[in-house]
Amino acid sequence: MPHLNYKIDFTAEVFVVHKNKVLLRLHDKYNKWLGVGGHIDLGEDPNEAAMREVKEEVGLDIRLHSSVPLFKHEGYRELIPPAFMNRHGITQTHEHVSLVFFAVSDTDELHIHQGAEKAECRWFTKEELDDKRILQHIRDYAKAALNAVNAHPK
Repeated sequence: MPHLNYKIDFTAEVFVVHKNKVLLRLHDKYNKWLGVGGHIDLGEDPNEAAMREVKEEVGLDIRLHSSVPLFKHEGYRELIPPAFMNRHGITQTHEHVSLVFFAVSDTDELHIHQGAEKAECRWFTKEELDDKRILQHIRDYAKAALNAVNAHPK
């Protein structure tokens, strides 16, 4: 997806949990372990982007996790809020605002289709996340996802 704005884009990053493991993806361009995700496309909301990115990149159908109650109001579609949000530089002139979601998958079997972005993916236990090659904020988000999903399974 081309940038929607020259200076800043909004992205969805998802930390998918299956049982007691969280999925990380070794980003092919940046060579860093990250959650699964990408740009929020024009015309889609952050929840749709999060689910689409996970489906496109690793072939999983997920349920976004929320620890807050969602109300039903006629004429409104409540969105699951991100667990975290951050703003960070990509280049000297471009930034991302990342909406960080937690999600649950019923399977750990990945289906990376031909033509998808090529990247190594791996399920990590909480203990394996202490690997210093994983950026601190990614370790923090991944551990928070495991804690949140295990504390409030749905």
